[in-house]
Amino acid sequence: MKSFSHLREFFRDNAWRYVVGIFWLIVVNIISLQFPRLLGEVTDLINMRQIGTADLLRYAGYIVAIAVAMAVGRFMWRIFIMGSARKVEYFLRNKLFAHFETLSANFFTEHKTGDLMAHATNDVRALRMTLGPGVLMLLDSIFMTVVTVYLMANTIDWKLTLLALLPMPFLAGLAGRLGKMIHGRFRAVQQSFSALTDRVQENLSGIRVIKSFVQEEAEIQRFDRAARDYVVKNMQMIKVWGLMGPMIQLISGISYLIVLGYGGIMVISAAITLGELVAFNTYLGMLVWPMMALGRVINVLQRGIASMERLGALLSAKPEVFDGPDCVEVSELKGEIEFRNLDFTYPNGTEALKGINIRLPRGKTLAIIGRTGSGKTTLVNLLVRLYNPKPGQLFIDGIDINRIPLKVLRENIGFVPQDNFLFSDTIANNIAFAGEFSQEEIEEAARLAQVYDNIVDFPNKFETMSGERGLTLSGGQKQRISIARALIKDPAILILDDCLSAVDTHTEEEILKGLRKVMQTRTSIIISHRVSTVKDADEIIVMDQGRIVERGTHQELIRRGGLYQHLYLKQQLEKKVAEA
Repeated sequence: MKSFSHLREFFRDNAWRYVVGIFWLIVVNIISLQFPRLLGEVTDLINMRQIGTADLLRYAGYIVAIAVAMAVGRFMWRIFIMGSARKVEYFLRNKLFAHFETLSANFFTEHKTGDLMAHATNDVRALRMTLGPGVLMLLDSIFMTVVTVYLMANTIDWKLTLLALLPMPFLAGLAGRLGKMIHGRFRAVQQSFSALTDRVQENLSGIRVIKSFVQEEAEIQRFDRAARDYVVKNMQMIKVWGLMGPMIQLISGISYLIVLGYGGIMVISAAITLGELVAFNTYLGMLVWPMMALGRVINVLQRGIASMERLGALLSAKPEVFDGPDCVEVSELKGEIEFRNLDFTYPNGTEALKGINIRLPRGKTLAIIGRTGSGKTTLVNLLVRLYNPKPGQLFIDGIDINRIPLKVLRENIGFVPQDNFLFSDTIANNIAFAGEFSQEEIEEAARLAQVYDNIVDFPNKFETMSGERGLTLSGGQKQRISIARALIKDPAILILDDCLSAVDTHTEEEILKGLRKVMQTRTSIIISHRVSTVKDADEIIVMDQGRIVERGTHQELIRRGGLYQHLYLKQQLEKKVAEA
């Protein structure tokens, strides 16, 4: 199948493991097929009173030797076949995670985190079962069926064999029909599991909001509905799967009945010996396992195919933002930025920016202010190429941004987004996330971001764990640690996207005072709702509904009497009210 092409690399390197495992599987099966013959010989010798104690001990030794050889062989095929399945799981999970890291921001907007987690756990595990136990049962059942039927027909009686196998076509047809039903129902199970996982992930991430709004019971009820749906989907699949075992037992019972009836007549008429009938029954018993395995194989294979189709769809997703063939060779950026009549519309059709023209010389500071939804964040998202601008509309150092290698672009930009995401790690590691930095560099970045004093007040100082998403820190502390994480890179371009909203005015002034030294030598863009944050910038642009409606210095915009002056007067009034 096309989806399994994603495993081509793995099988190229590890096919020999399956070959060795299959070799040992065949060896074990050949050895196990000696047991019915020995049992038939002993039965005939006992029936003819031609066996002594020494002969019994000799045959017992043969049986023990067969058991030991089978144990060794089974250990070997388990190591190579089951071990290879574990390696598949490891390979595919790593490949899936690495692929996620290459995909663009829009992919994660369209796919929920819980759903992606379900793919990386449940679907990968289902595929491992297919390429481990599934492969084993399939090959084992085919080999045992073919060889056992051959021995039954060639060494005992072909007519008895034919009669014993008469019910088998019914089993094959039933298995095919049920297999299709299992495939569809397992897909529904996996989709339900994705929804369940997503429900848990969202609740755990938003537990503070849930508790603040006293919605614990409501969320428990929503989870119960998702969990109930998962149980119902599983029961619908298990009802079909549950038919496999009983039907196989029924068919094998009919085969035994035919053998006992017709075989007994053949023994009475001396067409075969009693020992041959015992051997035949033993061979028939050995066919029951392949028949039972057939039901399991169909179930496991259908699950694996359904899971691989889901995984294949993810692995086939292409990043929208990538290095094109016309990328230029550049190792660092100086920081001159130019927007030339830039328009941008999101993939969902939302028009975000219209006719943006900005030229920001190297080493200058640009401030962007405007109402919520005016397009400020979209502007800087294009600068770090979370989305692709149109060719010829955005340039850095005179080079179309689409032609700058992504690694070079992002290494030269220090970006502090609105969402101050911190990893569940130490504060030091969060600040030094961009690479290897000394403790002195980490502490200096913390000082510039005005968070050093807070950190050293913690019992474990820079080794303090931030908790999941920085849960143990205040909003202002998270913002300042995010700023330190951007500053430690010493980037050519510094972008602060409304990253001072959680600090008070005094702390904001202290942070900006420390940043001015840094911003003198690099191109900076500051986005904020506060006029106090942007008033010292070399140029301020005011955005509204995706357009630049005003631009100039702080004093020029105050005198102009437009939207900027309105925001300034409003915030001054709010400040006086707060002070009063």
